[in-house]
Amino acid sequence: MNGHETEAKFYIQNLRKIELRLQELKAQLIQPRIHETNLRFDNASSDLRRSYRVLRLRQDEKARFTFKGPSEEKEGGILSRREIEFVVEDFESARQFLEALGFEAVVFYEKFRTTYQLNDTHIMLDELPYGEFIEIEGESAEEIHNTANLLGLNWDAMVKAGYHALFERAAGKYDLELSQLSFAALKKVKITPEDLSIQAAD
Repeated sequence: MNGHETEAKFYIQNLRKIELRLQELKAQLIQPRIHETNLRFDNASSDLRRSYRVLRLRQDEKARFTFKGPSEEKEGGILSRREIEFVVEDFESARQFLEALGFEAVVFYEKFRTTYQLNDTHIMLDELPYGEFIEIEGESAEEIHNTANLLGLNWDAMVKAGYHALFERAAGKYDLELSQLSFAALKKVKITPEDLSIQAAD
């Protein structure tokens, strides 16, 4: 996928209820629940992080390289950013390729994701180690807003930070390693919405 990623993200208390609503709306299931592992890369000077760019290697049903540019806020607070993504043959070989170029894995994070399509939007149901979220992607702010309304979401509760940026808000309080956003690392920790400075949209 090459182009722009335009999306709105929301923190959800009851993801199953949202999924049932999607099914009521006859949304199409395009990716059943799958476990994702992600590695974010940077160089020794953290140039990508400092310029709000992302270089990621993901493993779900395939291995994928992704580059994301800085986010821009669009109409209604929706975020849009340049995105280049393509499938690679082998996750480990891709990792070695990046390391040979001088990049190193600086963050590991994982989640479970289920993806639906409704009208012209994709709806991702995400289960992270610190909570559940929904991302709505579409070509326009109007499409995304309409889908959020159909799902009964509070638009004002939109989350404008990435998943790792949210994690950074709570990691210090619980003495967590910033590079490890994993289910194992957070198994004994109960991070609250207040820790993340977000509110539920459902």
